[in-house]
Amino acid sequence: MTGVFKMRYAEVGYNLEVDLTSGNIERVETDPKQTELYLGGLGISSKLMWDRVPPETEPFSPDNLLIFSTGLLCSTPAPGANRTIVTTISPQTRLMAFSMMGGFFAPELKYAGYDHLIIRGKSEGLVYLWINNDKVELRDASHLQGKGAVETQELIKQELGEPKAHVAAIGLAGENRVFFASIEQGRSSASRQGIGAVMGDKRLKAIAIRGTRSDISIAHPQEFIELCDEVMQFIEHRQANPIPGVMPILAILGSPQEMLHVDEKWHTESFVWGNARERIKGYWTKDIEKKWKETQESVRTRLISCYNCPIKCGAVISVPGIASYMMKCFSKLTYTMAAYSDLDFGFRIAQRATEYGIDGFSGPQVMAFAVELREAGILTDKDFEGCPSDNEGIFYWLLDRIVRREGIGDALADGTYWAAKKIGKGAEEFAHNTIKKHEQVPIKLGMLNPIYFLMYATGEKINITQIEGQFPQAPFATMEDKQEFVKDWIQVPDEKYKEYFLKWEPRGEFSMPFYPGIEACCEIVDWMERMHYIDDSLGICAGLSSFPLKPPYHIHNYPKFIHAGAGLEMDSAGLTKIAKRNRNLVRANNIRRGMRRADEKPPENHWRRRFPELEEKLLDGYYKFKGWNRDGIPTKESLQDLDLAYVAKDFEERGILKNGQS
Repeated sequence: MTGVFKMRYAEVGYNLEVDLTSGNIERVETDPKQTELYLGGLGISSKLMWDRVPPETEPFSPDNLLIFSTGLLCSTPAPGANRTIVTTISPQTRLMAFSMMGGFFAPELKYAGYDHLIIRGKSEGLVYLWINNDKVELRDASHLQGKGAVETQELIKQELGEPKAHVAAIGLAGENRVFFASIEQGRSSASRQGIGAVMGDKRLKAIAIRGTRSDISIAHPQEFIELCDEVMQFIEHRQANPIPGVMPILAILGSPQEMLHVDEKWHTESFVWGNARERIKGYWTKDIEKKWKETQESVRTRLISCYNCPIKCGAVISVPGIASYMMKCFSKLTYTMAAYSDLDFGFRIAQRATEYGIDGFSGPQVMAFAVELREAGILTDKDFEGCPSDNEGIFYWLLDRIVRREGIGDALADGTYWAAKKIGKGAEEFAHNTIKKHEQVPIKLGMLNPIYFLMYATGEKINITQIEGQFPQAPFATMEDKQEFVKDWIQVPDEKYKEYFLKWEPRGEFSMPFYPGIEACCEIVDWMERMHYIDDSLGICAGLSSFPLKPPYHIHNYPKFIHAGAGLEMDSAGLTKIAKRNRNLVRANNIRRGMRRADEKPPENHWRRRFPELEEKLLDGYYKFKGWNRDGIPTKESLQDLDLAYVAKDFEERGILKNGQS
């Protein structure tokens, strides 16, 4: 590092480096110039992955990094600034994975004195990492082998005598390198793309943190607190005034508040059941609503929130006869709908799956995929030897086999894409709900939605729930409703977005798939994506910014927060450029690993009616809008404009871009 270091605001200015192979542990001072370029969180972790993980590195190589990043505003008084960004190379997609988790882990890491925790190497035996401010040690975890992820958290806190420690742990799925294993942590988890499998491969059972020493300095405290007060007032207003005419999870704020809602008509009739194949029209009756409401309210002990957040998106679930656990997001529905069962079953099996540590989206789909293969005769009774005959019993049996990698579970543990290749005999036809080899949200719709097509196809997060937001999902019925909506729509970057929305109709000339037009679709998707990349670098929960309609954080007040909190001079144009830089750097990591246009397509049956010619034009238009060539590779000029000349140089040296090629 070179240069004169000035006072660090919002961030600590140190990373913690842990080499599991050698046992070496180091506290490393960081360069503030990197903060100016990438802010923090995902931006910094993307740069670390670029610099230190060559494209030849396998997911289960000791050279693969596992990075736990705090965002720039984490641990400040900013409401909802609590996200941990976990980054690695995914065993499922073989691309750069970054999964978010809430709770208290990132703030605790920062209060212990670190902005990022960088783990490399591989331990010989099972260990856990204990971070107690500047005292950091690797401890034997052989006695925790096979223990559940939630159970492990409690056992470690008891062992350390630190009930206030925050622990992130893997379960049996992570230990056995299941490709959709999660990292479970208190009130949240990093679930997508098999991040828990990488932690298991490194033989790291858990990370425990207690941070009490570091004060987070704020550049302009009074201004920052005033901004925080404005956000809190806005949150209270939005919660008291739900947006009419939209689904419950979009009407208010949150990420999302699924455990608060009991009206599941939209999800149970729009989302598909089984292995993401069919919708059940007319399922949601008064009797079902009453039964599901009683079930949810009987097991929901209390609603809970993450660090410094007034929104209670999660819940403690206590089903009689089994241990309590934390339920978040759609897991209450994914198991239920995969097994064609009811909500009681969903709550019960989700507890076991949480202890095992598996992704609540991919896990149920993989199990339903196996049932379909059996019904089709591709898997036989021999593959299911010892399996119960009842529907719920089948799913419990499959869950146990998958996390233990026993019998047919060994193939299924690699996810539907890779399992289908192993099983053969036509199994590939049933692995239909993947993007870039990763299982997706089980939803099937009618007419192609060009906005969501672009988000699905080009999103580096490879998960629609971490891309969408800001712009309504469907047109409103009347002009009066639309005009009422845009009246206080202060979050738009430009007034033209209001015009796009006002002209949008359910049918006719200004309806999908040909409206909004290609240019408008590109702008809308870019806006939504931009906000997610900003959130992921600042450590702000998407439930208060990029996911809901009319959020308290937006492109106009974020620069003020960055200036007041971190002391960086910033306006919306400068922040947009940083978001664009980070987004292109994530893509560069994946381009270097072989991702191209051919990979950028949503599941074939996601929409009943498709328009191949329009879809090609949408991709062409979006690539041009982003400054990428026709194969989706950022051009040399675009990279240089974003201060990513080092990426362009690497691309030329590898032949990804020819010398002088745009």
